[in-house]
Amino acid sequence: MNFTEQVLQEIGKRIAEIRVKNKQTLDDIEFLSGIDSSDIHKYEQGKINLTIRTLVKLSLALKIHPRELFDFDFKIGE
Repeated sequence: MNFTEQVLQEIGKRIAEIRVKNKQTLDDIEFLSGIDSSDIHKYEQGKINLTIRTLVKLSLALKIHPRELFDFDFKIGE
């Protein structure tokens, strides 16, 4: 797995963790963000690339600052 794939997976995990912590469903996030729930699931799995626009929409739906999606440890070059 390359670095980009690792980052996408970690961001996806953060989206899912925060959504569950907020007791929100995929449908809740779909309603609030305008992003299809099947795509949200793919983002949570790290299977598709996120745009900045998508990150902002998801952050607003999750009621967090976008930087919270990057709150994980990673090492560059490994």
